[in-house]
Amino acid sequence: MKPIPSPGLLGDKVYEELLKLLGTPGFESRARLPGETALSQRLGVSRPVLRQALARLREEGRVSVRKGSGSYVTDVMPQAQPLSLSTLKNVPDIRAFLDFRCCMEGEAAARAALVRRPADLQEIRRCRERYEAALAAGQDAVEEDIAFHHAISEACGNRFFAMTMAALAPQTRFSIGLARGLSGRPQGERLADVRREHLAVEEAIERQDAAGARAAAQAHLQAGIDRLFGL
Repeated sequence: MKPIPSPGLLGDKVYEELLKLLGTPGFESRARLPGETALSQRLGVSRPVLRQALARLREEGRVSVRKGSGSYVTDVMPQAQPLSLSTLKNVPDIRAFLDFRCCMEGEAAARAALVRRPADLQEIRRCRERYEAALAAGQDAVEEDIAFHHAISEACGNRFFAMTMAALAPQTRFSIGLARGLSGRPQGERLADVRREHLAVEEAIERQDAAGARAAAQAHLQAGIDRLFGL
């Protein structure tokens, strides 16, 4: 029996298929998208999975919603194909990707500390708690881990950080899975460290300590590099 793809992975696949459609006949700038039923049938997925992909396109400004009318392609069209797992081809690629995340997410955390709103902090805390609850339930908590980092990028007041995080979700899933599979440390010990690192980032953002948030986020990601490469 073939394994059933997780909703997250299937949503990523549908997102990439929709990106390829944008700009083609019927999906030009300002064109109205087909209804959810027709579009889900065309792509061979359920409507909830389709909505997940459409929500990501809306967040990125590629699709807009007109109340009572439907979804429309915006004038801003993608200039490049989305990244995919195939871009991480070897160990240097993985190391470079994690180094990039360290720089980008450190800055996102610092900015979030300066401009975060109460609702942003609440969402960061909610994502951290969901991550910890998933671990306690014996789940892999990969999606919850990604959601925590994405919530920080959403809180930084610059949508391009969140857009970049969303685009890199497949690579992030891959790198998290690889780190867990190759780490020589006991899983419980390693995940306890991750929980402490997440909390340190959240607390620095809560007290509006930009330097502390940057340092905590970078320390967390650097620790992930160390755990993966055994440094």
